[in-house]
Amino acid sequence: MLGVGFGVAVIIGNSIGAGILRSPGAIAEQLPNVWWYLGVWVLAGSYALLGAISVSELGAMLPRSGGQYNFARYALSEYAGFIVGWSDWVSTAGSSGAMALVVGGFTAALFPFLTGSSEIVIAVGVTVFFALLQWRGIVLGSTAQNITSLIKTAAFLILIVAAFLRGNGGELAATNHAAGPSGLLLFTAVIIGLQSAIYTYDGWTGVIYFSEEVINPGRDIPRAMIGGVLSVIAIYLLVNIGLLFVLRIPEFAGKDFAMGAVANVVFGRYGDTVFRSLTIISLLSAINACHLMATRVLFAMSRDGLFVGRAATVNKGGTPAFALLLSTAVAVLFILFGQSFEKVITVLAFFFVAAYALSFLSVFVLRAKEPEKERPYRAWGYPYTTGIALAGSILFLLGAIKSDTRNSIYALLLLALSYPVYRLAKMLA
Repeated sequence: MLGVGFGVAVIIGNSIGAGILRSPGAIAEQLPNVWWYLGVWVLAGSYALLGAISVSELGAMLPRSGGQYNFARYALSEYAGFIVGWSDWVSTAGSSGAMALVVGGFTAALFPFLTGSSEIVIAVGVTVFFALLQWRGIVLGSTAQNITSLIKTAAFLILIVAAFLRGNGGELAATNHAAGPSGLLLFTAVIIGLQSAIYTYDGWTGVIYFSEEVINPGRDIPRAMIGGVLSVIAIYLLVNIGLLFVLRIPEFAGKDFAMGAVANVVFGRYGDTVFRSLTIISLLSAINACHLMATRVLFAMSRDGLFVGRAATVNKGGTPAFALLLSTAVAVLFILFGQSFEKVITVLAFFFVAAYALSFLSVFVLRAKEPEKERPYRAWGYPYTTGIALAGSILFLLGAIKSDTRNSIYALLLLALSYPVYRLAKMLA
């Protein structure tokens, strides 16, 4: 059985991955003003915190493994649950593959004797390795998550401390800051920046994927979710402040790996090695978390008749073995056929926020439909906190459609295609 420590570990492990390493450059390119840049990170973190406060009520009230799929299905409809679950499963398994590709590429760069197709081999090997760990049982999988998340947190804290010790003030010490965009251009820039930041924060729901395996879900789920979000917010703000203490915004705006530029300044000729090692450590933890989560989503959907029944069976170690096999296969296919991180981030952000919106709506629906149902934890500040989170989600989605129409259309088309997939899944179940 799992406790608060694992819940916090899986949230940190799933949230802190490629996003914080790649997003700063993209956000700074859109918002070159230091205060708007930091403001986007604060705004995205506040959204995640309000979301955690609200979704914790659902997690404690409906302790079923599988993530937000359960809430949408129970409160709204089976099809709404399917939309959330299916998109969650595919994107989580795909994210695992995408991160494994980065691990493969960075490992090959650290060891020049690894050439040719070694990046793909390493990526597949890492993916299969963590799958085998989890196949042995939830105890081994959760232990790996605790250890890798602890190492990841320590590595980031070392980088933050080094940045403050070796930096010379960077953007924070400058007297002339860029004004940044204004008017409609500012609105567009904030929305695009939030897409990157929200994707980077995504993962704060991690513990609810394992609700049935948590010792005391009514108490531990809210503690883990809110504690995990606060931990991630603190780490992200410290990372970004450290980044701005070392570099001016023009020095990292538009760069794929802004933290690599920081490492080069702080650690000199060892900077590239330090940065690539930090990235690998971060992504290994995230890959393990994605495996754990994707498997539980497919398990829950199969148990409810929305996928083949075999995916709902567990082995002696408590792992949904067939669901793990299918999730790993999707990750490996993603590795073999490839897909760049940048091409999926905005579409995934749209889906993430749409799923969050359905969860926030579910809080209101269940408060109205089942007011007497036992709620071990009630969302603090309801209905205001939940209402702000829901309104923020809707405004974000509308803003994304207006300011980033092409990627939003892709997301809406994928949403429209979910219905025939839903009907087919019902036939196969």
